[in-house]
Amino acid sequence: MTGWVMRAVLLGGLVVAMRALLGFAMVYWPTQGSWLRLLCLAVLIGVVVMWGVLDGRKDREVHPDPEHGSDLTIVWLKAGVVGGLGSGLVSWLLDHLPRFDLGDNGLLFEMTAAASFIVLLIFLPALAGVGIGRMVAERRLEKARNSGVREHAGTAS
Repeated sequence: MTGWVMRAVLLGGLVVAMRALLGFAMVYWPTQGSWLRLLCLAVLIGVVVMWGVLDGRKDREVHPDPEHGSDLTIVWLKAGVVGGLGSGLVSWLLDHLPRFDLGDNGLLFEMTAAASFIVLLIFLPALAGVGIGRMVAERRLEKARNSGVREHAGTAS
């Protein structure tokens, strides 16, 4: 399974799971909807940013030269588009099952507006995470280079 497919399936599944949990919670605790929606949003953004950080760190460690790194932009864009469209379609299908209350949105809404929102929620935080991860890895590599130079210089004296 390619990297973007795994990201799309797992993050799209996370979106569907959180929407289903949020639907159940809204039935039983309707007055708590505001903070539950914010909690779901924070969980999704947190997971995406952390995955992006891991990708950025791994890429910078494999390719120390910034000019020869992997193109993670396209990987995360494909993951966001497929994750957004897939989660919209699955949410629309689940909404037709009894006891699932996912907002009664139509297929057109789920495949356009809802999907584009999920695409942005996956793509933008992931790229921010990739940038942070690359900076962290670059600092670690620089620190390792500097400590290696100092140790080598100290033994020559």
